[in-house]
Amino acid sequence: MSEASLERGIAALKEQIDAPVAAFFSSCTHCGMCADACLFHTETGCPTYTPIYKVEPMRRLWEQEYTLLGRAKKALGLSKPITEEELEKWQSKVYNTCTLCGRCSMVCPVGNDITGMIRKMREGMSAGGFAPEGLIGASERAVEIGSPMGVRLPALKAQIKHAEKDTGLAIPMDVEGAEYLVLLSSMEIMNYPEYLHAITRIFHQAGKTWTLCSEAFEATNSGIQIGSSDIAAELVGRVVAAAEKLKVKTVISPECGHAYTAIRWEGPNLVHKEFGFKVQHILEVLDELRAEGLLKTEGIEEAKLTFHDPCQLVRRGGVVEQPRNLLDMIAPNFVEMEDSGVMNWCCGAGGGVSANEDADKVRNKAFNRKKKQLESLDIDVVVTACANCRIQLEDGLEINEMDIPILGLTEMLAEHLKEDKPVEEETS
Repeated sequence: MSEASLERGIAALKEQIDAPVAAFFSSCTHCGMCADACLFHTETGCPTYTPIYKVEPMRRLWEQEYTLLGRAKKALGLSKPITEEELEKWQSKVYNTCTLCGRCSMVCPVGNDITGMIRKMREGMSAGGFAPEGLIGASERAVEIGSPMGVRLPALKAQIKHAEKDTGLAIPMDVEGAEYLVLLSSMEIMNYPEYLHAITRIFHQAGKTWTLCSEAFEATNSGIQIGSSDIAAELVGRVVAAAEKLKVKTVISPECGHAYTAIRWEGPNLVHKEFGFKVQHILEVLDELRAEGLLKTEGIEEAKLTFHDPCQLVRRGGVVEQPRNLLDMIAPNFVEMEDSGVMNWCCGAGGGVSANEDADKVRNKAFNRKKKQLESLDIDVVVTACANCRIQLEDGLEINEMDIPILGLTEMLAEHLKEDKPVEEETS
């Protein structure tokens, strides 16, 4: 690192200290409630993993630059300047032990958005070159290739070919005027291609028009994870351009948490304009189809199952009732986790944590919180609606030798689609 990098990082942190951040720092009562809401703190017992402590360099910068007492302490040499070594040390706290899940913000007694502050902290870290190599690489691939995992269009076309063969249905690409533009995450393309099979069959049954876009099929937004609004805006902008070019009514975010946050909640602010289309998560669309009588299922899941609430979708995105409405169609043996819904515990891999190899040890330890939740239920299957959560759940359960299948809700619904019978069969 160079002195110039440090200066860029500090300048970027200063830019993030706006009126809300100043108010948050001023109002923090140091009660420690956020610590008990963070699985990285509860499962490790490490006091430096307390959420509010993760933004300590930014808090000290605010104090030194924008408060009378802080400026006096700085002038007298009683307040240490932020150093390169300190930011390097803070990299693991900011990127490895925070998934931006938002649970800490939910319990703050004075309403501080601690998660938002950590996101701002990442902006400074990223600008100064203090982000982890894994996230830097993912972000570079996202900008250059269009996918953080390096998935290119030929790979998607190969999966489309398989899905068309398996379903007997054509998968539309670059169709102008379709009702829905469907986005995918790299994980769904490579790890869970059954998602593409599922939506193909569901939209066919519902009689809805939809399309993929060859120029913007990826929903994952590495800019949100690394803390670079410029990268986040570039990636969102590609989706916006595709939606406008194809004149679609709705853009559908896939089973991916931060993709939904990026395009639905932060998108218009990132690209500095109002969208001319609606943005919905796939579960919101499926629930609308259910309410309209267009999602027809038959049979039930006999297994006792539960739903893992993805943080960005449920707690921070507000999609709480929709997955439960959908599960009610096919899962009479559904049971809720303790602390379910908006207070559910994070899987431990979001916010780019899973991209950092040096975070593996603490990530696996943090999974003990989810392990305890599942052990208390004695369930047969876990259902979720985020590909990143799904991979973390599969890894965590394997490490802990817990034989519990993990299924995506969209694909589970597709397995229970009611097949229309031919007219002659119905009247015979």
